[in-house]
Amino acid sequence: MKRTPVPFRADAPRRREGRSGAAILATVLAAVLVVPSAAHADPDEVDIDELNQRAEELEESYQGELLQYNEIKERAEQAEEDLAEIEERLEGSRDSVVAIAVSQYKGSGMDPALEVFFNASPEQMFQDTATVEQLGRQQAGRISELVDLQAEYEETAEESAAELAEAEELIESLEEEREEVEEAIERYEAEQVPEEPAAGVASGSIPASVRGWGFDGATPRMAAIRDEVILNVGVPYEVGCARNSADDHGTGQACDFMVAVIGTHPSGGNRATGNAIAQYAIDNVDRLGVKYVIWEQRIWHATNRQWVAMNDRGSVTENHYDHVHISSY
Repeated sequence: MKRTPVPFRADAPRRREGRSGAAILATVLAAVLVVPSAAHADPDEVDIDELNQRAEELEESYQGELLQYNEIKERAEQAEEDLAEIEERLEGSRDSVVAIAVSQYKGSGMDPALEVFFNASPEQMFQDTATVEQLGRQQAGRISELVDLQAEYEETAEESAAELAEAEELIESLEEEREEVEEAIERYEAEQVPEEPAAGVASGSIPASVRGWGFDGATPRMAAIRDEVILNVGVPYEVGCARNSADDHGTGQACDFMVAVIGTHPSGGNRATGNAIAQYAIDNVDRLGVKYVIWEQRIWHATNRQWVAMNDRGSVTENHYDHVHISSY
């Protein structure tokens, strides 16, 4: 049986190329327009505003001493600001790459280098000098920027989520311990001074050389803590207590145990002394009525009994590297 041959259509390859180019273009657009998964937040997930509200409700119970939460809150809010800024830059970068893809498609068809980019590892693509030259420096730069921004976005989103999770965990623990803390504060206020010193606690007179500013302005409880630390651990420099300020120093409920000349880092031996002072307060927290300890840009609070990193205050002294701060109830 004789078959009639099907006529060859001269435009068939071009149509196939058109369909292939359209498919690649769709891949390009899908790749650059997709929002990183970290950007999709669970609508039921807690946010920093809700945590701040819950913290405000705890202020009175904790006498406003939510210092650890405030440190974490600052980091969480900064991470959210950084995320919003990167997202805005990312949107602009996506627009640039989409423009490149559409321009290529409308002109001479999809650039093979773009196909390589969206179908292979971008890192591998940019190791190939010939591919970069084929794209052109400007186009390669825009695509490289998109790759970097997407990676930066994912990293910042993870940091933001971690800070928020830490803030939520702390608020939950503070809420759970609220009644116990209120009872402890009431008991400490009634006692005025710590319980009788534990066995082995030294007694004696305090050398004049360690009596720093406001030494005699400490409350009875803080004075007892101060003297016990000096006599049992020792201090290489002076101890300062009361001063005109809005924090616990202003009420005489805090002392700074200097372990270095102000504004300088301590020697190895004096740093060990700082560690010993902080640990002594922690080991005797309930008996002495210690509220919190600050040392080496960290804060340890009696409520959750763990160290929390503090944000950089900009100096050795403000970051508490030259002294240990102890506050009492």
